[in-house]
Order: sequence, then structure tokens, then C-alpha cells
Amino acid sequence: LLQERSFADLSVSTISERAGVARSGFYFYFDSKYAVLAVIVAEAMAELDKLTHHYAPREQGETPAQFAKRMVGYAALVYSSHDPIMGACNLARNTDAQIREIMDDFQDTVVDKIVGLVKQDSGARPISDDIPALVRTLTAATAMTLSHDSAFVGRGQDPATAVEIVERLWLSALWGGDDVRPHAE
Repeated sequence: LLQERSFADLSVSTISERAGVARSGFYFYFDSKYAVLAVIVAEAMAELDKLTHHYAPREQGETPAQFAKRMVGYAALVYSSHDPIMGACNLARNTDAQIREIMDDFQDTVVDKIVGLVKQDSGARPISDDIPALVRTLTAATAMTLSHDSAFVGRGQDPATAVEIVERLWLSALWGGDDVRPHAE
């Protein structure tokens, strides 16, 4: 449905009809169409939590570059497996207060967990003393890039290049970027 129209334009009737349930059946499980969205976003959050081993710190011998690539990779996997829901949510957050609230809750949880990781990483050299603000900015850039927002990816561009740049942003902003570029062979 989200490939056909915006979330704001979807009615409970349309969602119910497409799901093959009566409106009353829909309301038995969900208070509103936003409740469905909240469940889907919660599932994505749980998947990201599981993939990151509950936001575990860098593994023994794992470089900051490997860690940044792995963590951004997990986020990309979650976004792609929940596409177009996550992309639609990120794009609709500016026009829909309820979606913004759901996505802000999602982002707050992610930011809090990553801030905890950075604070306990002895190798971290963040570019700002305000680690929550720094991580929030990086998280937002990551979300918009993974949503393939043209402001972050470009029009008609390969999103993989933008994702690689996001990995480098995380690395440079949190660890100083010593190994930002792969070594030339």
C-alpha cells in the first residue's frame, strides 16, 4: 500500500480490505492505523537490537572501521527488510505528528544505546563533547540515507556510495577516522 500512496492517505478501511480482514477485526487488534505502524517499527527495533547483540561494544580485535561498517550494515539490513515502511516513516515524519512521535521514540532508543557504547569505548575520540547530539545527528543522516532520501543519496544515484559515506562519517566523528579509507594495495 505504501508503494501506492502515502500513509496519511491510507484509511483503516483500505488497510483492512488489503489485509483481508473486516474493519471490526482491525480494531480488535489495533486502536488506529498508527498502532499498526508502531508495531512494525517496534519489530524493526527488535531486529536491530538482536543483530547488534543488544548494541554490544566492539568485539575483541575489531577496528573502529569494521565496527562502523558492521553497525551501519545492520541498520541497512533492517531498513531493507522493512522497506517501504521505514522509508515512508522517515519521509512522512515532517508532515505527520504521530509518525514523527513513533520515529522519535525509535531514534531516542537507538541514540541512547549508541551513546552508551561510545562512552565505554576507550578508543573513542568523538568530535564533540555532546555525544548525544553527535550520535543523534549521525543517526538521522543514517536513517535518511537508508531511506534513499534524494537529499542524502542524490537523484538516480547508487545508494551504496552514500551508505559508504555514512560509515565514514560514523568512523570520523566517533573515532577520529584513522582508518577511514581502505589501505591501497
